[in-house]
Amino acid sequence: MNNKSTAYSKIYTKGGDCGETGVLNGKRVSKDSPIIEALGEVDELNAVLGMVRTALHSKEVDSVLERIQKELFNVGLELLTSEEVPEKRRVISREMIENLEHEIDLTNSQLPQLCSFIVPGGSQSAAFLHLARTVCRRAERRAVAAVGPNSPQPQPALVYLNRLSDLLFVLSRKVNQ
Repeated sequence: MNNKSTAYSKIYTKGGDCGETGVLNGKRVSKDSPIIEALGEVDELNAVLGMVRTALHSKEVDSVLERIQKELFNVGLELLTSEEVPEKRRVISREMIENLEHEIDLTNSQLPQLCSFIVPGGSQSAAFLHLARTVCRRAERRAVAAVGPNSPQPQPALVYLNRLSDLLFVLSRKVNQ
């Protein structure tokens, strides 16, 4: 066994061994708090989108999902700081939400009119997109529990997740077409 010191930092801190985790403001919160639940769901969504990307045969859809994966880090940051950050310094911009809406409208315009319920499945990538959609909806529900519904202004993270689930639905239809 080599006694040389390692040049890497350890991944574990042992700070969460008693069921708490640190957040950005330095506070410790329970790992089952609503905000940590919401962050975990956003993280799971990001992982599922990574899985979707491994099954895709469309560079166009892959590019959209890559951008979304990066933006999901902003969703997590927004959830963590929603009460502490003035609106002008939000990390989820109106432009990010408008980009999702543009992608929804563009993709939907290329699809036949929907006349019935869609059974999730078809191709592997479409099935994975449906899974991502359901995880996104769960993340949205957890985010509502964390930040609270019915605020005077819509919370950007909630709006983003709501639009994203719609986009994932139309993308699942597109890759099956």
